[in-house]
Amino acid sequence: MYLLGIDIGTSFIKLSLVDASTQKSIVTVQYPDTENAIISKQTGWAEQSPNTWWEQVQQGALKLHAAASKINAKYDPQAIAAIGIAYQMHGLVLVDKNQTVLRDSIIWCDSRAVEYGNKAFDTIGHEKCLAHLLNSPGNFTAAKLAWVKKNEPAVYQQIHKIMLPGDFIAMKLTGAITTTVSALSEGIFWDFKNKEISKSVLEYFGFDASFFPTIQEVFSDHGSLQASVANTLQLKAGIPVTYKAGDQPNNALSLNVLAPGEVAATAGTSGVIYGVGDTLSYDQQSRVNSFAHVNHTADNNRIGMLLCINGTGILNSWVKKMIGVNYDYNQMNQAASGIEAGSEGLKIFPFGNGAERIFENKILGAQFSGIDLNKHTAAHIFNAAQEGIAFAFRYGLDIMRENNLQPNIIRAGYANLFLSKVFSNAFVNATGVPVALYHSDGSVGAAIGAGIGSGIYKNAAEAFSDFKPLQIIEPTKVKEYDVLYLDWKEQLEKQLLNH
Repeated sequence: MYLLGIDIGTSFIKLSLVDASTQKSIVTVQYPDTENAIISKQTGWAEQSPNTWWEQVQQGALKLHAAASKINAKYDPQAIAAIGIAYQMHGLVLVDKNQTVLRDSIIWCDSRAVEYGNKAFDTIGHEKCLAHLLNSPGNFTAAKLAWVKKNEPAVYQQIHKIMLPGDFIAMKLTGAITTTVSALSEGIFWDFKNKEISKSVLEYFGFDASFFPTIQEVFSDHGSLQASVANTLQLKAGIPVTYKAGDQPNNALSLNVLAPGEVAATAGTSGVIYGVGDTLSYDQQSRVNSFAHVNHTADNNRIGMLLCINGTGILNSWVKKMIGVNYDYNQMNQAASGIEAGSEGLKIFPFGNGAERIFENKILGAQFSGIDLNKHTAAHIFNAAQEGIAFAFRYGLDIMRENNLQPNIIRAGYANLFLSKVFSNAFVNATGVPVALYHSDGSVGAAIGAGIGSGIYKNAAEAFSDFKPLQIIEPTKVKEYDVLYLDWKEQLEKQLLNH
C-alpha cells in the first residue's frame, strides 16, 4: 500500500510516493525541470496560474509512476490508498460556480495589499486583531481579496468560492471544495477566541460569508478522486484526499514537530523558522505570525509561530543565474567553502523578494555592501549571500525569542540551503542553536499526513516511529559569528532608518 504526497511549491511541483508500511519514501520527483516563473506585472506584484499548477500536478504524477516503475517493475499505482497536499501559503485562488479560475493567484510574496491590511489593522483595532486573529491582517489572503474587490469588481462579482492553493488542487482532484481552520488562519480569516470565521474581518472588508468553503479538520476526508481524473493520473477512482496543509505547517509535520516547544526550519525560496506552542500568543508588531498548526483543535491549542523571510533561497538562486551561471549549486557551495567567515568585508542583505514581515512589511530591496573590485571574487559573493541569509535568520529568531520561543535544537530537512556546509555552519553559529538534519521533504510530509488522515496510521507517533536524524550540527564559532552578525545588523538598521 502506498501514500501519495503532492507539494505545490513556488518553484516546482513535487510528488512523493511513500510505502505506508515503512513510512519511507520510495521516489520523489519534481515538475517541471526548470523553476516556475513568478508573474510580476508591476513592481511588488507576484502571481502564478492555478491552472498551470494543476497541469503540472498531472504531468508530475505520470513522471512519478515512470520513476517508480524503474525502481520496481511490479509497481502498481492502483495501490495508492490516500493523497495528501502541501502548498505555498497565503495565496488567493478564486473560482466561479463552474469551478473555473477567475484570475491568476495572488501569491504569498505579492506586496500590493499591504495598505489594505494596515488600514484594517488600524480600523478594527490593533489589540482586537491581535487577540482574536493573532496577527495584523497585513499582507495576507484577506487583504489580497480586498484588493480584488476594490480594483477588479467584475472579477469579484463572479466569485463563488475563495481558496488557498491546496484547496484548489484538492478541488481539481475531487470536485469537492473544503478548507480548514489552519488555512483560514493563514489567510487571517479565523477568530481564535470565538472559534469561527471572523465577523470583524467580514464586516470591515464587506466579504460575503458564502465565499468560504466547508470547514474540516486538516486530517480528514476532503473528497474522493473523480473517475475522469483518476484515469488521467493512472490512479484508482474514489481514493480520498485526507490531508491539506500550508507548506510551513506541513514542513513541521514532516519533521515530527507537533508538540509545544518543538521547532522546525526550512531554507527554500523563502526562509522559515516555525515553533509550536499551546497558547494563543502573538507578536505585538506582527513581525512574526501565529497560525493554527496541523494538529490544532477547538479543545487543544497548537499554534505555529512562524518567522518568514521572503528573500532567502531566492537570493541564492539569483546569484547563480547572474554570477554563477557556469556553476551548479554544489560547485557554488564548494567555492564558497574556500572563503573565510565574513567574506573579507563583503556583506549581502537578502531582502529583495517583496515586503518583509520582520520589518513590518517594509520593502528594502536586496543590497550588496563593501565590494572591493580588486579582491572579491564570485566565491566571495557565494559565501556572503549564504552568510547574509543566515544572519537574516538570526535577526528573525531574536524577534521570536522576544516572544518566548527559546529553541535548544532546530529540526530541518537535508535539502535546499541546508545542503550547503557554508550555510549550515553559518546558521548554527549565527543563531547559537544546533540543527538536526533529517531526510525530509514537503511532499513526503504530505504523504505521511494522508496516512494519518486516512487512519492508516493510528496517530502521528506511529507515523514517525522510525524517524531519526542524519546529522546534528553543533555551533563551534559563536563568538566569531556574533561579531560578524552585529556588524551586519548595524548596517541593516541604517537601511531601516531610511525606510
